[in-house]
Amino acid sequence: MDTTYQPHAIETTWYQDWETNQYFAPQGSGQPYTIMIPPPNVTGSLHMGHGFNNAIMDALIRYRRMQGRNTLWQPGTDHAGIATQMVVERQLAAQGQDRHDLGREAFLDKVWEWKEESGGTITRQIRRLGSSVDWSRERFTMDDGMSDAVQEAFVRLHEDGLIYRGKRLVNWDPKFHTAISDLEVENHDEKGHLWNLRYPLADGAKTADGKNYLVVATTRPETMLGDSAVAVHPEDQRYKALIGSYVELPLVGRRIPIVGDDYCDPEFGTGCVKITPAHDFNDYEVGKRHNLPLINILDQDAAVLAVAQIFNADGSVNDSLDNSLPAEFAGLDRFEARKQIVTAMQAADLLVSIDDHALKTPRGDRSGAVIEPWLTDQWYVSTKPLAEPAIAAVEDGRIQFVPKQYENMYFSWMRDIQDWCISRQLWWGHRIPAWYDDAGNVYVGRNETEVREKHNLGDTNLRQDNDVLDTWFSSGLWTFSTLGWPEQTDYLKTFHPTDVLVTGFDIIFFWVARMIMLTMHLIKNEDGTPQIPFKTVYVHGLVRDNQGHKMSKSRGNVLDPLDIIDGIDLETLVEKRTSGMMQPQMAKSIEKQTREEFADGIASYGTDALRFTFLSLASTGRDVKFDMGRVDGYRNFCNKIWNAARYVMMQCEDQDCGLDNATVELTVADRWIISQLQRTEIEVARQLDNFRFDLAAQALYEFIWHEYCDWYLELSKPVLWDKEAPVERTRGTRRTLVRVLEAALRLAHPFMPFITEEIWQRIAPMAGKTGKTIMLQPFPCSDSKGLDAQAEGDIEWLKELMLALRNIRAEMNISPGKPIPLFLGNTTAEDIRRLEVNQVSLNKLAKLDTVTLLSSDQEAPMSATAMVGEMQVLVPMAGLIDTQAELARLDKEIKRLNGEIKRVVGKLSNQGFVAKAPADVIEKERAKQADYEQALARLTEQHTRIASLD
Repeated sequence: MDTTYQPHAIETTWYQDWETNQYFAPQGSGQPYTIMIPPPNVTGSLHMGHGFNNAIMDALIRYRRMQGRNTLWQPGTDHAGIATQMVVERQLAAQGQDRHDLGREAFLDKVWEWKEESGGTITRQIRRLGSSVDWSRERFTMDDGMSDAVQEAFVRLHEDGLIYRGKRLVNWDPKFHTAISDLEVENHDEKGHLWNLRYPLADGAKTADGKNYLVVATTRPETMLGDSAVAVHPEDQRYKALIGSYVELPLVGRRIPIVGDDYCDPEFGTGCVKITPAHDFNDYEVGKRHNLPLINILDQDAAVLAVAQIFNADGSVNDSLDNSLPAEFAGLDRFEARKQIVTAMQAADLLVSIDDHALKTPRGDRSGAVIEPWLTDQWYVSTKPLAEPAIAAVEDGRIQFVPKQYENMYFSWMRDIQDWCISRQLWWGHRIPAWYDDAGNVYVGRNETEVREKHNLGDTNLRQDNDVLDTWFSSGLWTFSTLGWPEQTDYLKTFHPTDVLVTGFDIIFFWVARMIMLTMHLIKNEDGTPQIPFKTVYVHGLVRDNQGHKMSKSRGNVLDPLDIIDGIDLETLVEKRTSGMMQPQMAKSIEKQTREEFADGIASYGTDALRFTFLSLASTGRDVKFDMGRVDGYRNFCNKIWNAARYVMMQCEDQDCGLDNATVELTVADRWIISQLQRTEIEVARQLDNFRFDLAAQALYEFIWHEYCDWYLELSKPVLWDKEAPVERTRGTRRTLVRVLEAALRLAHPFMPFITEEIWQRIAPMAGKTGKTIMLQPFPCSDSKGLDAQAEGDIEWLKELMLALRNIRAEMNISPGKPIPLFLGNTTAEDIRRLEVNQVSLNKLAKLDTVTLLSSDQEAPMSATAMVGEMQVLVPMAGLIDTQAELARLDKEIKRLNGEIKRVVGKLSNQGFVAKAPADVIEKERAKQADYEQALARLTEQHTRIASLD
C-alpha cells in the first residue's frame, strides 16, 4: 500500500472495474430490492442535492446487495421539456436561426443531436459519486419504450374519463409561449405599487356614506379591462345594500355586478376588490362561485387584444356580452398598457392614489418573465378520483413516509387537490396522442392508424395536437415504465413495486403524489387490487450552506460536489461563482466572500470523504447545514483507516494469522474488540433499517476511529512486540486484527465504497476471505449472543485508568516516555483481577515502573491523584519532576491567569460596557471569568502540593 491515502489513485479505476464486471446488475436469489433514481434533467449537472440523495440511495442499495437481496437501482434521466428546448434554441439563436425557421421535425432532430453529444454530463458525474446503478438498464423519458408507456397511459386515462380538454387558467410564460407548472414559477420579492381606482356606481346607486363610486385597489391596473365584477364582503355594512347593483367599468363602459363573497377582507384597503376571473387565480375561483363570465384581454405575448375573448364559467363561448375593448390599448404590451391605462384613469379623474407596495412577483424559473395567469385550452387529468385510493394507501400503511410528519403534507395537498394541467406548448416532449378533424372534433388513440380504424374515419383529414405532455406526466410513470410496462416483463413482475423512493420534500406534490395516483390506477396486482409504486418514501432535507442559507447562484454560496472531490484553486472558484452575474456590485461581493471563505481554494477530498459527510448529516427530514470542516474531518477519517490498514499489513502479512482453525489464545483486548465489533454491527444495521444514516455513520466512526484504531491497535502492540509471548497468543491477536478490520471494511462499504474496496482486496486473503469484490461480500451480521460483557468491562476499566494516568502526566508536566510508579488505593477484588489480566498492556502502554496496592492503613507519599470508580489512582511526584522548574512554570501561568481575571473583572465593572454590550457578549465574558478562576484554583493547588515536596 502507498504510504499516504490518495483517493484519485483508486476511485476511477475501481468504478470502471465494478461497471465492466456488471457488479451493479441484479444478482442473487434473495428477495428483490428496488430503488428508482429520481431522474435528473438531461440538461443538468451535478449539484449538492444530487450528491446528497445519491449517497443515501447508494448506501441503501449496497447495504441490501451485501445482505444478499436481488437489488436493482434503476438509473435514467428526464427529457426536461423547457430546459432542453431552451438550450437548443439558444444554440440556434447564436447561428441567427430559430426553431420556426427549421420546422418541428428538423428542430427535434437538432435536439436529439444535442442529447447525444452533450446530454450525458450528469450521468458521467453520477459515476464520480460511486453510485452503483445498473447502467445497462439506463432509461430516458423520451426513449421508445417510455414513449409507448406514455401513450398507453394517456389513452387509458382518457378512456376511463380521467383526461379531458378544457379552458381554464394556467401559469403562462409569455416568453416561451407555454403553460408551466407551479414548480417552475418562482415568487420574487419586488417593489411595486398599489393603484386605488374609482369605479362609478350605475343607476344612481350610492354607498352608505353617500358616494356614487367604489374605490378598488389593484397591483395590475391593465387587467381592469377584463373585470367581470366588484366583490365586497357580504356582511360589510358599508356595501351590503349594494350587492346585486352594478358599476360602470371605466374606459370600457361595461356594466359589471357587485357581488358578496367571503374572499374579501373588509379590513384591507377599502374592502372592495375588482374580480378578473380570466387573469387571476383567486378571482377565477370567485368567478366560478358567482357564475361570472371569463373575459380574456391578453394574447400569448401578454399584449392587449383588439377585442376580448369572453367565455362562460364552463369554458363555452359567451356571445351575449359586448367584447369590445378601447382601441388605443390594442397591441400594447401589458406593462405599457398599464402606464397608459393609469394615465387615462388620471385624466378621467378616476385615479385616487398610487401607494408603494411590496409584491410577490411570479417569474418563470428559466425565462425570468413575469408569469401571466392566462385562459387557454389545455389537457387535464381529473385528479380527485385518483387521489382517493392514493390517500388510502398512505392511511393504511401500504406506503410509509419517513419521517412520518411528511404524511400530513401529503394528505393536506391530496385532500384539496386540483385537476392537473398536463399539456405544454412546446415541441420537445411526448406529443399528445390526440387528432382533430376539420370540424374540431377530437380523437384520442395510440397512433393515427388506430384512431382512424376505431372511429371509421377513412381518409378524413386529421391533424395531431401540437402540444406535448408535461414532463411530470412521464415522470409519474417512472417506477413501472422503466421496467417495460405496458408489457408484462419479467423485470416488472420481479422488481415492482419498488422498495424505497428517496426524494426531497419540495416535490412530494409534483412527483411523489402523482406517481402514487398513476401507478395505483394503471398497475394492478394479480388479485386486481391497485399496486403501489413504492413501500417507503424517505424524505430528506435541503442541503444549505454552513449558515443555514439556501444554496443559490445569486447568493454566491453554491458548492459543486466535484470541486470538493477533485479540488479547485481559488481563482477558478471565484470565476465559477461570479460568471454570468448581471450586477457588478453583486459579483464583487461574492468574490470578496469567496476569497475570505476559501483563501486557499478547496482541497481535493475524494468521494468517500464527501459521501461520509453527507450520510453523517442525514438526520431524518432536517435540512443539512453543510460545513467544509466536516469534510476535512472525514478525510482525516479516511487517512486513519488507511494508516490502520498499513499497520495491520506490516504486522500480519506473510505471518501466521490463525487460518485453518489453528489453535489461538485470545487476550482480553482481542475478546473486547470482537465484542465491540458485534455491537457495532447490530447498531449500524438497526440504524440503516430505520433510515438513520447519521446514527449509523456515527456508530461506525466511533468504532473504527476510537475503539479499533485508538485503543485496540495500541493494545495489540504489547502482544505482537513481546518476543516471549506464546505463539498461540500472537496468532490470536493477528487473527483478530485482520478479521475485525476485514469485517469493519464490509460494514463501512455502503458509506465509503472506494477506500474499503482498495484495502479489502489486500486484507481479505489474510482473513481467509475469497471473492472478487467487497461489494458482493455478505454484510456483517451479529446478535447479542456473542457479546462478551466481562471483556468489555475489563477494557473499559483499563481505558479509564490509562486516561487518568495521561491526565496526571499532563497536569504534572511529566514526560510521556518517563516511567512512573503507580499506587492504587481502595481497590476491590474485581479491580485486582482486572489489574492482573491487563498487567502487561498497562505496564507497556502507561510506561509504569512499579505498581503498588495500598492497604487500608497504608499512607501514600505526596501524589497526584485521580479516581477510577471508587479506586484511587496515585502517582508520587517526588523524583518525577524538576520541582523548581515546575514551580517557575506554574508561577508564570498563575500570573497570567490573575491578569486575565483582572481584565475581565474590570470590563464587567464598567457600567458603560455592561449597558451597551449585547447580552450574549456579557455572558461570554462572565463565562471566561469563571473558567479563569477554576483554572487558577487548580494551579494554585498544584503549586502548593509541589512546593511541599522540597
